[in-house]
Amino acid sequence: MKLGIHVGHLGGPLEELRRLWRFADERGFEWFSVSDHFQETPGQGGTGECYEAVSTLAAAATDTRRVTVGCLVFCVAYRHPALLAKAVTTIDRLSGGRVACGLGAGWHEPEYRAYGIPFPSAAVREDQLAEYARVLRLLFDEDRADFRGEHYTLEHAPSFPKPVQAHLPIWIGGAGEKRTLRTAARYADAWNAPYLSPAGWRAKNAVLDRWCEAERRDPREVVRTVNVGFYMGADEAGVRRSEERYRREWGTDERGWTGFLRGRAADAADLVGAYRDAGAAQVNVAVRAGPYDWDALEAFATEVMPPFRT
Repeated sequence: MKLGIHVGHLGGPLEELRRLWRFADERGFEWFSVSDHFQETPGQGGTGECYEAVSTLAAAATDTRRVTVGCLVFCVAYRHPALLAKAVTTIDRLSGGRVACGLGAGWHEPEYRAYGIPFPSAAVREDQLAEYARVLRLLFDEDRADFRGEHYTLEHAPSFPKPVQAHLPIWIGGAGEKRTLRTAARYADAWNAPYLSPAGWRAKNAVLDRWCEAERRDPREVVRTVNVGFYMGADEAGVRRSEERYRREWGTDERGWTGFLRGRAADAADLVGAYRDAGAAQVNVAVRAGPYDWDALEAFATEVMPPFRT
């Protein structure tokens, strides 16, 4: 099983973020990812710091040596696919071939409205996601790409330089059973869902398997991953602090997510094992804005990770 670190809200401080991706690189994590928002989520009034995803990912790529870097997930409404293809290819070059490109249909309507970005229906956003994934695949793989869809058009579009990776992986994020998981079955190299319980994640994973069968795709070609909120403590005092942070960061959220690591290292190990048994090939512990609990992160690296890496 692979283990990673995800930053669910890029609130900084920047030195904490930099320390975090270096920690992931040095302590044996195999993945480090950022999120893609213009303001904090869940909402905390809109006055908190929030850094931009592409530039943050580029900094992480150049400041690390071995960990794979990615975004979970780039919102397809925020950048034209040609722009994102150029940015991700550049980061792949800067990192020596260590980037993955996560895509999502977008969901945070207040963020769209605040910045004047059209927020179409879920059906339209899902259509955009499917076309976006196809366009990116062409731009990553083809020297000149042609595509004519409802939302995006390429006319013999050149795409140079190419990524370092012969096949730069595209991830699809989300758990919508009718459209998102079907798009993942069609176009994704990996699938990610956040904050689901092991049982909830297993059920969505089974839906993805069914879509792979319907699309005549080998389900083993799609890597299955999950992001799990990190609210573990290294000791009892740390547990209390983490519970306070959990209530502060998620107490007003109404989506009912239950995928969170809480308690001590033994509790976290049990939950990671439950995701493994449910079929997850990778678990990313998800933090939000710093400062971070470095004692808890170190305890996770030394007490939780080793059995899953053997």
